Amino acid sequence: MIDHSKIKEHAEIIGTDGIHVGTVDHGEGDRIKLTKKDSGERSHEGHHHYLDISLVAEVEGDVVRLSANADVAITFEEEEGGKTV
Repeated sequence: MIDHSKIKEHAEIIGTDGIHVGTVDHGEGDRIKLTKKDSGERSHEGHHHYLDISLVAEVEGDVVRLSANADVAITFEEEEGGKTV
């Protein structure tokens, strides 16, 4: 099990494929809040998205590695208010 306290603000989140998924704003319970700059485009732009903490495979310093490729991980993102992207 991952020690969630090791997840630092501004850590890079990457998929198993090494592709950037987002940047940690901070943790909120069982989710990681991503910074707004990683919010995507169009209707997704300018607000926070969240990833479930269960997607985290390991934390190495300022890098959070997920247990899924980036393209799969973003399908699990939620927008503010709990809506899945």
